[in-house]
Amino acid sequence: MAPGTGLPPGISENNNISANESHVVEELDDEQSLAKAGKPPRNLPVMRHCISQAILAGTSALELPNELVRESLSGESSGFSPVFRSGSCSEKGPKQFMEDEFICVDNLREHFSEASHFPSAGAFYGVFDGHGGVDAASFTKTNILNFIVEDSYFPSAIKRALRNAFVKTDHALADAKSLDRTSGTTALTALVLGRTMLVANAGDSRAVLGKRGRAVELSTDHKPNCTSERIRIEKLGGVIYDGYLNGQLSVSRSLGDWHLKGPKGSNFPLSSEPELKEVVLTEEDEFLIIGCDGLWDVMSSQCAVTITRKELMLHNDPEKCSKELVREALKRNSCDNLTVLVVCFSPDPPPRIEIPRTQRRRSISAEGLDLLKGVLSSNV
Repeated sequence: MAPGTGLPPGISENNNISANESHVVEELDDEQSLAKAGKPPRNLPVMRHCISQAILAGTSALELPNELVRESLSGESSGFSPVFRSGSCSEKGPKQFMEDEFICVDNLREHFSEASHFPSAGAFYGVFDGHGGVDAASFTKTNILNFIVEDSYFPSAIKRALRNAFVKTDHALADAKSLDRTSGTTALTALVLGRTMLVANAGDSRAVLGKRGRAVELSTDHKPNCTSERIRIEKLGGVIYDGYLNGQLSVSRSLGDWHLKGPKGSNFPLSSEPELKEVVLTEEDEFLIIGCDGLWDVMSSQCAVTITRKELMLHNDPEKCSKELVREALKRNSCDNLTVLVVCFSPDPPPRIEIPRTQRRRSISAEGLDLLKGVLSSNV
């Protein structure tokens, strides 16, 4: 844990603080003391942001876990090495308290002292949208990466290690005596090893890949009214009332919220199990947007990709992109906390998309020309 920050080492959340934001640093210690007392208000009327970058060196397929070798070998551009540049922005918005948290680790080997954990260069990103206080979101941000790396299935079976880490975090929230059991959080993470990216999601935050200007959603919003979620909930005895799980929660998956769950190990309608999506990055994959539902409530995935790509072509700065997405969401009257991460995969701005002009000439037959002449002469 980085001294004096309350964050794991290598995580930066306030790298760029303007003069009118400097008072925030002085308030952090007071907030940490409040965090021990249940539902800590974090009423900070400021915008938090950071920018960082790391180059993932080219990695041979032999260095990857067995389950990733097949996907890496099948990639269209085997020599592609991503350059990771990330920026983030988090703002309270119109809500009274700020309950979002996020994590950005651009180089896992530098973040952890024991590089032997990682068979290839990697990165880790996450957004945690808290509710019922900030306890669950803060705890998850601080611990989930360690749970992934320390799992016995890491790195030989990454997907299983990710699932185990979500469950371990959920159970740890139940066991922690100093945390409020009624606090909960969504969790969306993106783990990158080599060129392979694994997105794990529990809740209604969303990850969207920008692929040559096209939006590709890498997660599913876990809302109670979603057909697959509704079927799962009803099979387990849950009910949906006015779009809320058991009339109380607007998401169908989360970590924490133990006042709505049964004994540990039992199946209950509110699930902590993440859905996983695996992607092998290629040169067409330009950037990743990870945002809480405060963004997606007022903006489509394609709109966010279009805005981000346009901004990158202007200034090539992922931090400015994340700020612009937050500003645009506020203009559209978002009613929630707003947290956005933008992760670029290249040091260069996205190229301009050229639409080739068609070379086919359209012509009219002699018969058609005669018919047209007849129609025109008849109207004279």
